[in-house]
Amino acid sequence: MKIMSFNTQHCKNFLKQEIDFEIMAKTIVDLGADVVGLNEIYGGGTAPEFAGQTERLSELTGLKYYFFAPAISNRNGNYGNALISRIPIVSAENIPIPDPEDPVGAHHETRCVIKAGLENGLCVMVSHFGLNPDEQKNAASRVVKSLEGERCVFMGDLNVTPDDPVLTPIRERMFDTAELFDGERLSFPSDKPRIKIDYIFTSPDIKAVRADIPAVVASDHRPYVAEIEL
Repeated sequence: MKIMSFNTQHCKNFLKQEIDFEIMAKTIVDLGADVVGLNEIYGGGTAPEFAGQTERLSELTGLKYYFFAPAISNRNGNYGNALISRIPIVSAENIPIPDPEDPVGAHHETRCVIKAGLENGLCVMVSHFGLNPDEQKNAASRVVKSLEGERCVFMGDLNVTPDDPVLTPIRERMFDTAELFDGERLSFPSDKPRIKIDYIFTSPDIKAVRADIPAVVASDHRPYVAEIEL
């Protein structure tokens, strides 16, 4: 099965700078994804372009099972992560990431982790880490505490580069599918990527067959795909 991590920047077409559900859905369909972790997604809100973005992508891609997990609310509605899947979702929860007690830096935003169980026994976790190290440390800790020991995938925009020590506790428990790249793969910004900040990790009992960050410009992040065998 093919797993995909995709920060959609609330479904904004990077080149046109307008909401474009069709290009996001086409990216997912063209890459043959079975399970997609989505970052920066809106739910609710009064404007039609922000209401029910998860449902719209589910409908357009044919991945009919979905779960939306809000992290914050703003004038456009609830905002957070989502999961769409070809395989039925039998359980799902929204796990909040604790805010730092003494925030460091100018910009902080509450984040969350999706933890879902699929009908085939796979545990799927999706998150979007904050921009500041204190936020990222809390996020990594919450992910590790929530991990299943077997048959688990964790993915998302983690806002850190591969050499960042905040990833160490995750790497100690999971396989980084980027090790399967046949060369350098960068994910942000999508038109001329300079860094890799998007990830798909798998538990040791899952066989990761291949992985790639295709040169696709839809959102401001390139999509990340990994093929796995359970």
